[in-house]
Amino acid sequence: MQINAAINTTSNQATKTPRALIPAVAGGQSLLLTESARSLGGAPSLFETLTPRERESVLKHGRRKVLYRGQTLFNQGAKHDGIYLIETGRIRVFYTAPSGREITLAYWHPGNFVGGPEVFGAGVHQWSGVATSNSSVVQLPGKELRALVVEVPNLAIGLIEGLTFKGKCYSALAQMLGTRSITERLAHLLLHLVELYGVEDPDGILIGAAFTHADLAHMVGATRQWVTISLKRMQDKDIVASRKSRIIVRRADLLQEMKGLGD
Repeated sequence: MQINAAINTTSNQATKTPRALIPAVAGGQSLLLTESARSLGGAPSLFETLTPRERESVLKHGRRKVLYRGQTLFNQGAKHDGIYLIETGRIRVFYTAPSGREITLAYWHPGNFVGGPEVFGAGVHQWSGVATSNSSVVQLPGKELRALVVEVPNLAIGLIEGLTFKGKCYSALAQMLGTRSITERLAHLLLHLVELYGVEDPDGILIGAAFTHADLAHMVGATRQWVTISLKRMQDKDIVASRKSRIIVRRADLLQEMKGLGD
């Protein structure tokens, strides 16, 4: 994905957004643990229902922020101040328990917004957001956003649809964590990664995005050591193969069996 030239500016810079740079229909994807990604449908773009003039009006109130990979966008427990529209890159949203253990809620892609659920700025963040690749976001502060939904009803519809989708996502995640074994969850996740990032390879299907064993562990609710051991066992059974930091799925049919009932 191409990174906007604004990435070359200072990473904590916040500037007024002068024009509509986010696509009208981004068709944003999301990555999270779910029984069936297809059943949730695609994440709705906040701007999908807006006219070009409405998009431009909304973005006039926004402030662009550019982040490098690993930079924090917002912290759990910090004061809320509106939402962030993802223009480029990928944002990981996660919860940290008092023990320090993390669970990844989702990875959000361009066209999605993060920073909810209290989109108008009340309260504090319930989880954290960090850029997992060089990213550009547009912040809409809560006060301005509240005024905008009165002026632009289609924006209010987009917010409701986006929050509805996120609610379905987190409900699906809770169901998976509560009803599936860790092995089943890992099989689900690998198949979902194949759907999103799969690339034909002589040895099978390469997951064309780098995720560490710790990243996978945070998504399935396990330890990094457990994921490493499980992937080694899968490799011994010729289900997957490892190539440096990438995973090649050789037997998707066996992963389907491991995850339980098919979609």
